[in-house]
Amino acid sequence: MSTEPQSKQPKEQVIQLYQGSKRIHPKLAKGRFANLRILAILATQFVFYVLPWFNWGGRQMVLFDIPDRHFYIFGLSLGMGDLIYLAGLLIICAFGLFWWTTLAGRLWCGYACPQTVYTEIMLWIDHLVEGDRNKRLKLEKEPWNFRKIRIKATKYLLIFLVCAWTGLTFAGWFTPIRELIPSLFDFSISGGALFAAAFYGFMTFLFAHIMREQVCKYMCPYARFQSAMFDHDTLIISYDEERGEPRGARKKNVSREETPLGDCINCTMCVQVCPVGIDIRDGLQYECIGCAACIDACDEIMDKMNYPRGLIRYTTESVLKHEYTDKDIKKRLLRPRVLGYGAVLFIAVAAWLFGISTREALRIDIIKDRGVMVRENKAGWLENAYNLRIINSSEDEQVLKASVSGFEDIALTGLPEEGVRIPGNDTITIPVQVSTIPEYADKGSHPIEFTFRYHETDDESEFRTIIEKASFIGE
Repeated sequence: MSTEPQSKQPKEQVIQLYQGSKRIHPKLAKGRFANLRILAILATQFVFYVLPWFNWGGRQMVLFDIPDRHFYIFGLSLGMGDLIYLAGLLIICAFGLFWWTTLAGRLWCGYACPQTVYTEIMLWIDHLVEGDRNKRLKLEKEPWNFRKIRIKATKYLLIFLVCAWTGLTFAGWFTPIRELIPSLFDFSISGGALFAAAFYGFMTFLFAHIMREQVCKYMCPYARFQSAMFDHDTLIISYDEERGEPRGARKKNVSREETPLGDCINCTMCVQVCPVGIDIRDGLQYECIGCAACIDACDEIMDKMNYPRGLIRYTTESVLKHEYTDKDIKKRLLRPRVLGYGAVLFIAVAAWLFGISTREALRIDIIKDRGVMVRENKAGWLENAYNLRIINSSEDEQVLKASVSGFEDIALTGLPEEGVRIPGNDTITIPVQVSTIPEYADKGSHPIEFTFRYHETDDESEFRTIIEKASFIGE
């Protein structure tokens, strides 16, 4: 038995390997950056919610028709063979994000990221139904009663409507939305569309309402690797420690010259409005999404204290170190990392535009029939069999005619003289035969060339030509 006094014995401690996060109830920020964020949300959600309802040339303006393996983007029609162009768009978006992050930090996260946008919408609903931050905190502590149930039910009804409409709109990007919505009410909606709508609506509820900032902190990979694109000249939200410290409370009518304290009055408003719950005064943190809510809150306090704005602002580390001023933009723009990403982005965009502008409406693959290498036809000529796989990536019917060259006497059979009609957005396979005099085609492989001419059904005056090489197997 221990003789050590009980007061000096170590106390038993409980170490938790996991601790649930506390719910963050940010205060609604008001100011110039909050207004910009509202405009960004309205613009992005106009594209998401409204764009599918517009038509272009008799069909939905933007439609990713996966069952028919075709994608429509305004006047652009892409088939499965054009997936390289969709991949090119993803590459452009990636390099665009890299370039923008190097230049302006996480402005994408703060203003246009879907997670931020829908979280902001959910916060608007919270504020509309439950009130501002203090009222929400008070409501959370109240026991369950009829008033609390009524408020919570109203809030979740609005959230359900937003999530349901979001899910249906998402499905409308892959199924014609003008057919999707009526089919929901007459119970003829397809299982795939219903699953897509329900899944996306549920994930919107889970990520934007339940998890919120946890997605940005722990799930988003961008939050982890974006620092690799930062440097001392990247635009970030920063607290001017030199001006703000030492922080401390003071009366409103006390001027800056009358107190030894810095401009920060330690009101914690910057923390209360932060949607991820960080204190920007602790320095740059990976959780910061660059939404500028803390800037608006701090500027409002500075105005009340008659202090100049900018204690918290968009700036760079080099500016805080007095290497140059906020007005010296050239220092930020004309640096190797920005120019490098910009050059790669420009090349990717130029290559994509060139590829789109020069692509053919028809693509033809010549496939040698391996089952019949060479044979003699009724006329005594040597004959090879081929399959023409014709892909029409346009929305218009095309008429195709073909000829072949490579020997002094050579014939192409299997195609009608008036040409083959290929429907829009369709792929067909046609067997053809190429024959020549045996004296021209001795044993081995001989190069030949197919020439295809095609035009739209209603425009016979403008032909386009495709030349494809192949080989003829002699006897």
